Amino acid sequence: MMIDFTLPPELEAHDPPEARGTARDGVRMLVSQGTTGEISHHRFGDLPRLLRPGDLIVVNTSGTLPAEVVAIPAGHPGPRLAVHFSTAWPDGGWLVELRSITGPATVPYPGGEPGDTIALPAGARLTLDERVTGRLWRARLSTAVVPYLLRHGVPIRYSYVREQWPLDAYQTVFVTRPGSAEMPSASRPFTPPIVTRLVAGGVMIAPLTLHTGVSSLEGDEDPYPEFYDVPPATARLAALTRASGSRIIAAGTTVVRALESAALASGDGEIAAASGWTEHVVTPGTGVRAVDGLLTGLHEPRSSHLKMLAAFAGEDLLSRCYAEALDHDYLWHEFGDVHLLLP
Repeated sequence: MMIDFTLPPELEAHDPPEARGTARDGVRMLVSQGTTGEISHHRFGDLPRLLRPGDLIVVNTSGTLPAEVVAIPAGHPGPRLAVHFSTAWPDGGWLVELRSITGPATVPYPGGEPGDTIALPAGARLTLDERVTGRLWRARLSTAVVPYLLRHGVPIRYSYVREQWPLDAYQTVFVTRPGSAEMPSASRPFTPPIVTRLVAGGVMIAPLTLHTGVSSLEGDEDPYPEFYDVPPATARLAALTRASGSRIIAAGTTVVRALESAALASGDGEIAAASGWTEHVVTPGTGVRAVDGLLTGLHEPRSSHLKMLAAFAGEDLLSRCYAEALDHDYLWHEFGDVHLLLP
């Protein structure tokens, strides 16, 4: 199964909605109903009235790191490099992506050899250990990575984003633990007034953490291992929600991956407290056992995220949703509009 389409450049969100004159919670929201096949158009501010008392929204508290660092020029001909720090590894190493700087943007850099050392600002040195995928290296930095990035990094920016926005533009209201290479962007439209209306309406909100890696892994590439932590209180709330007949709504594909991994680790398909590195990839073949609905952004053609969405909606409904989004000029990427998939 693969949803394919052409994404016109004018439907790429180049700037945060606030820079376009729209509030964070004013972005558009496509809503699809799995049981009826109905598709409707809303603003994110409609979310409290679209959910039911007793529903549980699970959110990702991972904070976005300024995960790009520009390398010190090597002193010989060749491209100037940027390093994207993607994912912490259990042994203390990191997955990183090397990218060539081409004007204001970067493109994947295919070079590098095991043992190469890259000079970074403030005397830090990055040593390449081994290539893990076509783009990612396992590597080690000569100093602690997160404090170094907070001091010397900038947020990762791709070619469709016109300028460098401050780190605050890449954070959600739920942030408690820095660790993501890129923003868990499905939660970006949430604001304190929206959270207040949800809670006042009887909708519960529970946290987990999944530190997400670089989102440049598109075009038929599956996600790689990522760290997640589902705390006991969230697992208990999920169990109570299911027992009462209410729905568990994941705010983002990262939340789905964490909850499904926790259910898989429990051995009985129920969400239990769990923590570690997950390799689980949700597809129509694996099914969805722990989550009933999903709030997510609009994903690029052929991306692995679309396989997860198809596990919720089915290929036919998902194809119709994306056709509607294209026809109604919805905006893509982390600063764009969102899609709520309900059962």
